[in-house]
Amino acid sequence: MRKLTLLTIAFGLGLSFAPVATAAPMPQQQGSDCDPNYSGACVPIASDVDCAGGSGNGPAYVSGPVYVEGDDIYGLDRDGDGVACE
Repeated sequence: MRKLTLLTIAFGLGLSFAPVATAAPMPQQQGSDCDPNYSGACVPIASDVDCAGGSGNGPAYVSGPVYVEGDDIYGLDRDGDGVACE
């Protein structure tokens, strides 16, 4: 009887037990090894970072898109629109 009461209350409140769609996960979460000047992907803290697949010589690379949140210290956003490694 108790389960039936809880089920009735849940449906009365508009709750559903059907699966809920979730948003796509972020490419990578920011962590202590990621430069805080960028978001959307983990830009490693290194002596130089270049966009993967570009003409840069590293030693570190990042795949984009990457969003510039602070100073573009690695010069990844060449066109200055706030999105790097597009």
